[in-house]
Amino acid sequence: MPRPILRLDDHYDDGEFEGGDLGTASSVLSSIYSSSSNASSSSSPQTPKKGFALPALRKHVSRRKSSLDQLQIPSPSSPDLTSTKIAKLGRPQLTRSATLPKVPHLQNRSDKLRAELEALEVNSALLEKIRRWILGIAIVNFDIDEGPMVDGVFPPLVLFPKESENIAFSSFPDSLQFDQGFQIHSFRIRGEKIAVSSEKRPANIDEFIYGFSYFTQKRDSSLKRGYEQRSVVILTSHPYPAFFTVILSIFGPMFQEHGTPMLEAACHNMAMWPDPTPGTLLEIGFLGTVLQVEIPHSGDDAQQIRATISKKNNFDPKLHILASAPPFNPPPILLFEASLSHLWSIWECVVLCEPILLFGASPAQTSQAAWWFRDLLRPIPLAGDIRPYFTIHDTDHTLLINKLPPKPGLILGVTNPYFNRSCSHWPHILSLGRYIPPNTATKTSSTTATPGPPPGWTTKLHKRYISKDRALLKQLEDACRGSEQQKIEASLALRLHFCSRTNELLIPLTRYLHTLIPTPTEIAQIERNMGKGDASTKSSLRLKPFHSANFFVSLKSHGSTLPFRSSSKRLEFYERWLKTPAFGLWLAQQETIVQDVLHDNVGRKF
Repeated sequence: MPRPILRLDDHYDDGEFEGGDLGTASSVLSSIYSSSSNASSSSSPQTPKKGFALPALRKHVSRRKSSLDQLQIPSPSSPDLTSTKIAKLGRPQLTRSATLPKVPHLQNRSDKLRAELEALEVNSALLEKIRRWILGIAIVNFDIDEGPMVDGVFPPLVLFPKESENIAFSSFPDSLQFDQGFQIHSFRIRGEKIAVSSEKRPANIDEFIYGFSYFTQKRDSSLKRGYEQRSVVILTSHPYPAFFTVILSIFGPMFQEHGTPMLEAACHNMAMWPDPTPGTLLEIGFLGTVLQVEIPHSGDDAQQIRATISKKNNFDPKLHILASAPPFNPPPILLFEASLSHLWSIWECVVLCEPILLFGASPAQTSQAAWWFRDLLRPIPLAGDIRPYFTIHDTDHTLLINKLPPKPGLILGVTNPYFNRSCSHWPHILSLGRYIPPNTATKTSSTTATPGPPPGWTTKLHKRYISKDRALLKQLEDACRGSEQQKIEASLALRLHFCSRTNELLIPLTRYLHTLIPTPTEIAQIERNMGKGDASTKSSLRLKPFHSANFFVSLKSHGSTLPFRSSSKRLEFYERWLKTPAFGLWLAQQETIVQDVLHDNVGRKF
């Protein structure tokens, strides 16, 4: 039966508790709650009374206080609170939140959910199939005493305490978003390294866990806060933002309406999906919806819409999904409306591994923008860290947010104004949203205003190297005032434009690398030596060393298809790019590809 709510100020005058001893008061409360619970255990359930008869209560308090005073228990603020005197009483050391009355309604609701999740069963064969796609689906509720807490995960998944706390806080927005409604966002957190797979926790693909959260808030007068706040979170090792965003948009509302039976149904659907084989086009069914999903060849594969699909007539980002692409709903150009003319500078900062702080009004905004920039970097490998939504509770907070210069390639999505102060030394800040004229800033609604700096692009160091595409910029500006379809088409055009520019950036480097591949004459000589038993010469089947001076000679001779503002700007840009960690990863990737091809060709002859 729920505990009665006791307010001491309703029954006592000032001075009734001499010395304000909370240790004594908590003992009194414990005794009262205990006697109340025993007295009511045999009666039928009914609404508890809010208080007790005042004379009896005063007599009870006086008797309890007199006996406890003899024990000389110090106040909790006393430095002697943890002394051996208290230990002799055998009282457990509790946090203040643990000594306060809980909210029975919420406690019972969370307990019920945990019991329902524990009752769900999944056999080993089914679990293995589900784990091809996801680690599990976590249910996170807001506890009035503890904050966001993971109530359970299905299929069962072992989470370390820091992981659980990180998931809980990352699945909730850290600012008020709406009175009632829902929101989908994503995050990337550091997980524990797991070397050996088990049913309770598979081995890591990498050390990060990707979370895709469906957050809801609705009024509930039975709760102390007046609202129920809950997040349903898909945990996975696959960085497929477009795919899992669509999955959540289908599953989230159904779970809110039907509860755990829908959770079980969703996981059974996932077990029926084909393997996420790289480079395949899959048709999958999910809770009554049929989706076409394109799986990338690799994490650095820039996925494009297939030629058989007309962007204007047939492409629907909700049904035809480029798994690793950023979500297209809402149209991404709305995120950058205040910075459209600066997008070419922002792209340069992304490929040059410059750290960028993303401010947004919501986690949905920052996570969509972060995935957008990751997508524009392809096929260049991700050399830095990307956090679509980052909170002050993240376990990597002190590692990423400090007085030192930010790490190269770090893209950090935040919504808390705290970061505006703690990251004031960052070289580049992009505040998302629509442009707000100065004279209307105070009238702007919460859907367009950001909690940090006003929407726009701020840079302390960067000077643009390449020319803008004026025709595309005009299309983007017109689309922001046009229909939803125009916004989607403009977003697709913008994505294609910058993906093309990233590929154009690599053309001079690829041209130079071709001169480093062993010639047919050199390969033939290596094969003759191997035929004579000299296996050591096989190590020569690789790219020759990369020399920057020779590359710049080639660049000067052949130029670049990128529209640089001048030849000196072109030289400066490539000098900077060759010093980035992204170039090192890309070059190592090319060396591996060439070496594998050469070894395969020679291996067929021996």
